[in-house]
Amino acid sequence: MSATRPRLTAEERRAAVLECACQIFSKGSYRGATTAEIARAAGVTEPVLYRHFPSKRELYLAALTTAWAECREMWEVAITEETDPALWVTVMGRSYLAAKDKRGHVANLWVQALTEASDDPEIRRYIRRHMREVHEYVAATIRRAQEQGGILSDRDPEAEAWIFISIGLLGTVSKRLGGVVEDDFPKIFASRRQWMTGLAE
Repeated sequence: MSATRPRLTAEERRAAVLECACQIFSKGSYRGATTAEIARAAGVTEPVLYRHFPSKRELYLAALTTAWAECREMWEVAITEETDPALWVTVMGRSYLAAKDKRGHVANLWVQALTEASDDPEIRRYIRRHMREVHEYVAATIRRAQEQGGILSDRDPEAEAWIFISIGLLGTVSKRLGGVVEDDFPKIFASRRQWMTGLAE
């Protein structure tokens, strides 16, 4: 007698849909991905998917929100485990580039959204707000590191946060093109750390 699979709760079904949506949107494209494909991957029907997310756009934005929440949690753990504030930005960058799950999909989903943003004002508004939220988190982390003497006080947290985000986007582009700058990332990190802290590796 075969065991029956336990029925998922509504919250578990929603989480499964979001997990699959992050992966499918990230690997393909917003326009190319279908709700039918995402529902199949999540093991639910399309009507069930639409009970949780009224449109593909809402599903995409929810996937991005979830990916960012998990990325932020990953960064908090990395910062907590690193006692040297001079290394906080470095461990954030390394953990992001090493993430294989949806914690590392944020920049990928941004890249997907760029082609849609020109045609969809709602996506454009959301991505602008979302990028600024990520930027503020990174800038706040840099300011904390400065307060604790880890980063030079004359470095501009706002500018440095945008550079950090740009490196994450570069990593995403590199992966999509088959590793254009993978070998250069250690040098990039070392150069940025020396600039931010005044310390060589």
